[in-house]
Amino acid sequence: MDCRPDTSALFEQAVQIDPAMPPATVRIPTRTRQRAMDWSLVLASQGIEAVILNDPDDGWQLNIPAAEVDRARAAIELYRRENRRWHWRQPVLQGRALFDSASVLWVLLTAAFFGFNSSARDFRLVGVMDGAALAHGEWWRIFTAEVLHADLMHFATNAVFGLLLLGLAMGRYGTGVGLLAAYLAGAAANVMSWLLHGEAHRALGASGVVMGALGLLAPQSVTMLRGNPRALRLAFGGLAGGVMLFVLLGLSPDTDVAAHLGGFAAGVFIGFWLALIPRLEQRRWVNWLAGILLAALLIWPWLMALRTRG
Repeated sequence: MDCRPDTSALFEQAVQIDPAMPPATVRIPTRTRQRAMDWSLVLASQGIEAVILNDPDDGWQLNIPAAEVDRARAAIELYRRENRRWHWRQPVLQGRALFDSASVLWVLLTAAFFGFNSSARDFRLVGVMDGAALAHGEWWRIFTAEVLHADLMHFATNAVFGLLLLGLAMGRYGTGVGLLAAYLAGAAANVMSWLLHGEAHRALGASGVVMGALGLLAPQSVTMLRGNPRALRLAFGGLAGGVMLFVLLGLSPDTDVAAHLGGFAAGVFIGFWLALIPRLEQRRWVNWLAGILLAALLIWPWLMALRTRG
């Protein structure tokens, strides 16, 4: 980060007569190119002409008329005071976007279930999200419905968007944590849809998981607030971007909008807390534990569903 020295001392000690320039010109060392550009803009706003030079021996500097030294010092000192606690030079993104190719495993898993429920009608019946059955205690349906699809187009749509959004979420939070969080958001989506539609509601599909992954990505900009409290506008900008993507992808009138909204909202909620944990994607034991829990939430509900049917 670019440290800001005391500008008054800088002018008193470092402003020198430049022997290579006319006597009416003085030299102001700036140390860095960025500072030279910043200060030159400050001086230009006050009508002070400044020339940026990069001397091989002395580095970056500004050359200004000697008669303007006092005005230049006052302008730069005012600029320094006004921006003393403004950390706008910090990187906006604390990391880089990572794509976890392990998201293809989720696509292959849902593809296998699609093959099963296409060839065996009973398989779909025991796993579909059924409001009446859920009201009578078949809680596992909020999980089993997440890996079922109505037809090839339904599966293909969720597979394409799921591959991308889950890959980004898993890259951000870790393979196990990201996929588990999206899976839980998908279960929350089914619960919200059931609460809104009642016992007559029947649904299936991984769109809640996909919207949950989108929700997980939306609040990651809140990490900027830890080191820069003034980045509130940028953090909310990231959330707004996620909301706009949700509107684009999740509000189609021929889809279960309630489930999409529930998945996205749950993803935002979970993602907000996960984003506060530094370097979560690098904590292997946490991701292994999350992966084990995810496997349990995939296997146990289906065992319950098949046993009840059988």
